[in-house]
Amino acid sequence: MKFVLEVTLDDGAAAEDKAEELGRILRYWGGNLGHYALVPGDGSAVYDSEYREVGSWSVGAS
Repeated sequence: MKFVLEVTLDDGAAAEDKAEELGRILRYWGGNLGHYALVPGDGSAVYDSEYREVGSWSVGAS
């Protein structure tokens, strides 16, 4: 299995704001993975704390 997470953060945000937001995204979406079978083809859009789409995750074959 290959798990891919791609997130684009606001270029205008301060480095510590980016780190805080990325940490929140990783905690939220990491905890949410239990709702998926994690088989090739699974995936979802990823949203930031303001509910803007900032990326996606997907599962593919190795």
